Amino acid sequence: MSKKVFINLPVKDLDKSVAFFTKLGYTFNPQFTDQNATCMIISDTIYAMLLVEPFFKTFTLTEIPDSVKTNECTICLSVDDKKEVDEMVAKAKAAGATIPRDKQDHGFMYSHGFRDLDGHLWEHMWMDPAAIKQQ
Repeated sequence: MSKKVFINLPVKDLDKSVAFFTKLGYTFNPQFTDQNATCMIISDTIYAMLLVEPFFKTFTLTEIPDSVKTNECTICLSVDDKKEVDEMVAKAKAAGATIPRDKQDHGFMYSHGFRDLDGHLWEHMWMDPAAIKQQ
């Protein structure tokens, strides 16, 4: 059985977050969706649990950082080509995301990102398969 990744993110307004990520092309699993949370499907093995802040707080004893002022993590997703990087960032910007920096082009690796409505930093990255050393 392959491993799955579940990213848990606090959100201020679940409906607005669902609308935002729907505009980026993501879908949601209704089996794990209610007024407190939803399961956003990123791939067959990667999911983002969007949890309203009061519900998210039941999973931790620490404060939720202000993602607009601090960076708790960067969620980086690989894509098939440079064009897909640019398309995703353009969709995000049109849906209300902010763009914190210019795209990065290192020849063998290309990336660009956005901050979602809650300030979470998402990067999309393409890497030339020939540049990856096999272990």
